[in-house]
Amino acid sequence: MKTYFLSALVVLSVHCSVAQDKKDKLPGNPSLVSSKEQLKALVDQEKGNFKYAVQDYFERPKQSSFQFSPDGMYFSYREKDTNGKRHIYVKNTETEVTKRIIEEKEELIRGYGWANNNRLIYVMDQGGNEDYHLFASDLDGSNQKDLTPFKGVRVNIQESLKEQPEFMIITMNKDNPQIFEPFRININTGELKKLYENKDVQNPISGYNFDKDGNLRAYSKQENGTNYSLYYKVAKEKPFEKILTTTWKDNFYIIGFDYTTAYPHDAFVMSNLENNTDEIILYDLENKKTLKKVFSNATFDVGGMNRSRKRGYETDYYYYTGEKSVTIPVSETFKKLYKKVNDKFGDKDVSIASKTDEEDKYLLYVDSDKLYGMYYLYDTKKDSFKEIMNLMPQLKEEDMAEMRPIKFKSRDGLTLYGYLTIPKGIEKGKKLPLIVNPHGGPYGPRDYWGFNPETQLFASRGYATLQINYRGSGGYGKEFFLAGSKQIGRKMLDDLEDGVKYVKSMGFIDENHIAIYGGSYGGLATLGSLVKTPDLYQCGVDYVGVSNLFTFFKSFPPYWKPYLAQVYEQWYDENDPEDQKIMKEVSPALNVDEITKPLFVVQGANDPRVNINESDQIVANLRGRGFDVPYMVKYDEGHGFGHEKNRIELYKSMMGFFAKHLKSDIPTSTSFKQ
Repeated sequence: MKTYFLSALVVLSVHCSVAQDKKDKLPGNPSLVSSKEQLKALVDQEKGNFKYAVQDYFERPKQSSFQFSPDGMYFSYREKDTNGKRHIYVKNTETEVTKRIIEEKEELIRGYGWANNNRLIYVMDQGGNEDYHLFASDLDGSNQKDLTPFKGVRVNIQESLKEQPEFMIITMNKDNPQIFEPFRININTGELKKLYENKDVQNPISGYNFDKDGNLRAYSKQENGTNYSLYYKVAKEKPFEKILTTTWKDNFYIIGFDYTTAYPHDAFVMSNLENNTDEIILYDLENKKTLKKVFSNATFDVGGMNRSRKRGYETDYYYYTGEKSVTIPVSETFKKLYKKVNDKFGDKDVSIASKTDEEDKYLLYVDSDKLYGMYYLYDTKKDSFKEIMNLMPQLKEEDMAEMRPIKFKSRDGLTLYGYLTIPKGIEKGKKLPLIVNPHGGPYGPRDYWGFNPETQLFASRGYATLQINYRGSGGYGKEFFLAGSKQIGRKMLDDLEDGVKYVKSMGFIDENHIAIYGGSYGGLATLGSLVKTPDLYQCGVDYVGVSNLFTFFKSFPPYWKPYLAQVYEQWYDENDPEDQKIMKEVSPALNVDEITKPLFVVQGANDPRVNINESDQIVANLRGRGFDVPYMVKYDEGHGFGHEKNRIELYKSMMGFFAKHLKSDIPTSTSFKQ
């Protein structure tokens, strides 16, 4: 089973809001942080009258996150108040009576959903530590309860149990901070029952497979730090037996048991053991053999499959992400729905946000590169579509920029994919400044086609944006994924440079006004690029980015420690003398003398993934060389900014920084080729 370890470095909206009112208790070195006046001066560098303000792109929608109750009697949603808090409301679909059920207070509600027809669950952490607790509330707002009130413990939701609606299965590192064990939890009382012990810290279980009735049928066990073995139990009275072993470089994991036959041992498995890309196979776990290949794509990893519980777990569709999202309808029922949706919404991207257990009502989410998102209700009995909500009505499609899929060859022959967002209505012959925006990860995540508020904001200010799915990104097969191993600060940065070269060949990019901006691993890539190719970029923005691989490795949370052996093979081995040399070469904080271009650094003070020390090092070192480095730190945030006011302030400051360094002396080109 491939574990995308330290895809942990993707910027997630994971945040905190613990008041810290004494300077000596603040994380990091508060004396380095830029003052409000200094950041305001940076904001003021952006001049001009723009049709859309920064907040038009980054304010939370007034209403969002719509979901049906399983029986369709209610639908829920989040609604923002005047203070930016996003409370959870429930509306009766027959009486249309609406009530606020859950109030968002100091801590952000990270997500919510229906546990059954009468009870909702939601998740919060405290202080940005990512130790998520599971909460629940009745339909009328009563019986609200922290179901997992354990300090220093992180909850992951493993399974909803449709056949046992008062229960669900979660995993927690309750008994050992380094490993997770499965529990059945009563969502009314919080009563727990441990379902299996994960005893071996050196070779822990990394994933559990339960069937629809809540029986543990299989698990994946990490062995020797770099191998994964799948264990399966053919009967309740039998022990778990090893099916096969792979390394972290391969995929073989159960995505669902086959309930369409009486034979209980068939399962749908995601595998790349016989294929470069991830494919779905039907596998006989008792006899340890592949029965058939179900679905694959030669270029892109399969994303998964969807089945209908109402229709006896008939397969409705397969899906994957290529340059855009692709759905392959299978069942006759879904083919009819798919055709209706396509006829209605054309080339828009449509996904099913929620559906009733009876599959008579669907909440559809419709978006595109120019449309932030709209919810529609499709009623199968009435055969009718009804618009529920346009999430960002202030952003008009006709004013938004196109996000164009691109692909090109790297200098060593890899096919690289990405996206180029070009400002709308640019003058022919005008050369544009460019912002290169590497995604987080680095291993596993990737950029996608669709509405991106960042690239749209940049386009509205006259900047083109380049996003490259560099080697190591997910979705492009095993060879491409493994091509990124031990290439942080090296060929991964070459891929960004090759992307810039490709876009420059189009003839409308001003090569003297190129910036790089990224979050998390993208922040490391930003810093690394300013070290490696200081003449290519005019400036950079580092957002919650790693700067020193040595100190970064030392700051791992406990539940990352079992994966160190994989990190040493995939990233670098801090104990190997040769890798140590490379780590020194690719750690920007250790090569700060090579940075000669302006830098803006942004950090969440309570970030448990990238410690504030990573940003403090860069700022202190550059300031020590006489650089003016604006440094924004928010003491109510973690790994990425989630509070609306902070996000807006961040992008206002970023626009001021880019205006200062990218909007002077823009030349005119002699040609404009796309």
